[in-house]
Amino acid sequence: MVVTLQDIQQANALLEGEIVRTPLLAAPKLSDLTGAEVFVKLENLQVTNSFKDRGAFVKLASLSEAEKARGVVAMSAGNHAQSVAYHAKRLGIPATIVMPVTTPFTKVERTRAHGADIVLAGETLAESQQRTMEIIAERNLTLVHPYDDDRIIAGQGTVALEMLAAQPDLDTLVIPIGGGGLISGNAIAAKALKPEIRIVGVEAALYPSMYSALRGEPAHCGGATLAEGIAVKNVAERTVEYCRALVDDIRLVSETRIEQAVNAFLIHQRVVAEGAGAAGLAALIDHPAAFAGRKVGLILCGGNIDRRILASLIYRELSRDRRIVSLRIEIDDRPGILGRIASLIGQHGANILEVWHRRMFLEVPAKRADLEVMIETRDATHADEIIRAIEDQGFMVEVLDAPAGRAAPRLHGDL
Repeated sequence: MVVTLQDIQQANALLEGEIVRTPLLAAPKLSDLTGAEVFVKLENLQVTNSFKDRGAFVKLASLSEAEKARGVVAMSAGNHAQSVAYHAKRLGIPATIVMPVTTPFTKVERTRAHGADIVLAGETLAESQQRTMEIIAERNLTLVHPYDDDRIIAGQGTVALEMLAAQPDLDTLVIPIGGGGLISGNAIAAKALKPEIRIVGVEAALYPSMYSALRGEPAHCGGATLAEGIAVKNVAERTVEYCRALVDDIRLVSETRIEQAVNAFLIHQRVVAEGAGAAGLAALIDHPAAFAGRKVGLILCGGNIDRRILASLIYRELSRDRRIVSLRIEIDDRPGILGRIASLIGQHGANILEVWHRRMFLEVPAKRADLEVMIETRDATHADEIIRAIEDQGFMVEVLDAPAGRAAPRLHGDL
């Protein structure tokens, strides 16, 4: 089968009452940040916090009674797993989910909570696929593939139907790419309804699988990415062909940009996005000139992020903005110096978060000490003001790269 607009419309009718019809909201603060007029489709509000609910239900509902009785198997880094498990339970279908051992704990537990049998195998989805094929051979289960399936693609394409129904004058859709199911379905629907609309895909720079496939180049994929939901090494021929025909551009985004996008969704839109879910916004932040003045629809495709990782991202972004700054100050080891510096910082309106007083290390002279102080400031200008004030008192100050714990070179007046 080749997916058509009619297939996606039929999937849309099938989904009535089975999923959340998520809102498409204007995002003026994100518009100010990026220079585009931004609208966000909040697929993180699905029951499993991901767009995957759509394709999973459409695929499972299409199975014969015999297939349903035998059960299904899926491989996933998390969101597809949760959606298949959730809808399989609703439909009374036994489900086995194969997940990479690197899958975030929160996604494993949420999938298990839906009643699925969890099998952890392989470091990546490609390695998990081998175990999945073995299980199919052993137990004659039906595969519910995360993207290489036209019914899955048709289900995912219903996102664009809803977006264009809510905002018919959108001129650009920016869509994360993992295996390509989401962008394929939405490109089919959007281009059929509005041929002039621009479809832009986004991949993590560490996993440029679709980007490379469309150029006929080998994909050099690997590394730890915050966007593990789109960390796919091998795309399918099916989705490659849909993308070749319908996708206008693909942008690669760095880990730093993905982190910034997750933080921007949280701070400016007050919504939680996982790394993959924030990839579209990361592209707008990284390439503002390409989207300036355009009316852009973003799909926040998932919100399943580990709380510890989210907390770390908030801290890292505060450090990038120099609202949290770590300083190493060389001082004389005598009474009153620590209090003097603390008073100076307080007089300039900064808050001291942590203090380390190091005098026992051999690289520090016997009559001197290193004082490391983490402070909270208003912004980079405020931080620079405080550093100048400390230096004006005759102390040597070194600015530390707080997230990595390494010293960062500082040009006078430039933090």
